[in-house]
Amino acid sequence: MAATNDGVDMSEACSSCDRETPHDVRVQIQTESSKRENAEFSREPYRVSECQVCGTTTHTRMNNA
Repeated sequence: MAATNDGVDMSEACSSCDRETPHDVRVQIQTESSKRENAEFSREPYRVSECQVCGTTTHTRMNNA
């Protein structure tokens, strides 16, 4: 089930704009291993935030196991 922001202002600091700007935020599963045989075991959740003013995207690993 996907979550939506339903019109809620998702403002946060943007390092490129140097101010608080609206962002699209989502969680994305990313594969960290470049080795094909281990790829299925190296998937981790990342918080992906995209600035709606300048388009800068940041990826933050959510699980530091």
